[in-house]
Amino acid sequence: MALTLAEAAKLSNDVLLEGVLDSIIYENALWEFLPFHEIVGTGLTYNKENAAPSVDHYAVGDTWAESTPTFTQATATLKIAGGDADVDNFLQLAYSNAQDLKTAILRLKVKALLDTIGAKMIYGNTATTPEEPNGLRQLIGYDAAGAQVIAAGATGATLTLAMVDEVCDLVQGGDPHLLLMSKRSRRKIKSLARTAGTNLTVGQGKLGQPVEYWGNVPIAISDHILNTHTLVGSAETAVTGASSSTIYALRLGLDAFSGLMAPGGIALEDLGPKETKDADGHRVKLYYSFALFNAISCAALIGVTD
Repeated sequence: MALTLAEAAKLSNDVLLEGVLDSIIYENALWEFLPFHEIVGTGLTYNKENAAPSVDHYAVGDTWAESTPTFTQATATLKIAGGDADVDNFLQLAYSNAQDLKTAILRLKVKALLDTIGAKMIYGNTATTPEEPNGLRQLIGYDAAGAQVIAAGATGATLTLAMVDEVCDLVQGGDPHLLLMSKRSRRKIKSLARTAGTNLTVGQGKLGQPVEYWGNVPIAISDHILNTHTLVGSAETAVTGASSSTIYALRLGLDAFSGLMAPGGIALEDLGPKETKDADGHRVKLYYSFALFNAISCAALIGVTD
């Protein structure tokens, strides 16, 4: 079953968690779109589709050639993200509404959790940090040249609207479900659109928040996408003072890019009174990972300068 984190929170019957997530999603549209697929166990081994099968034309009596999709087997292991938050008993007693205090503290903790996951969605690298999952950079594979990666220029170049169309066209299986970029890249697209005599279309998200569209593709912002990369050939490296960024064109779902999580999604646990302080303990956690089920369902435009 594929759910966004907000939908999973509703199924948990935890009103506090649902309200916290609604508030965070209003601030960051990405979590409204990204589906998470519940899996039972510690991970998921799957076949990632690399190329579609071919079909030919034949004359009567010809020998038919067999063609099947090509796959690469991949494994996504659930990782543990979370943290503890203590609510001081004196503050709960003195505060005019103890539930509001608890909500405020846990909201900040859940926000920190989603911020951490949002960063790992882009730059997570199991090879260098085994405790974290592989993010888009590793799953799309643009540390080296790849069919789903285009560069704005040999050493980076100013964004053009044609580049946005080009990265969208790399996505196969239909139009992208989402364009993911930094705020700087969105500002540039809006500026280019105005110069061309048009504007981005503005729609409404599930919670009433404005969502901008490039054509029929919604734009989501990630503050974790760096604008400080340097581009050498087909590889990017984060360098202080460099000025390149990345725009991702993504199809989402179980035939494309998806999050994975243990049943129940984000969990809020009451740890009870603390032994060493006058406070009640609470734990926020999520067992999660990311998977790219189809290599040609996502693409990246690298080397985008301002």
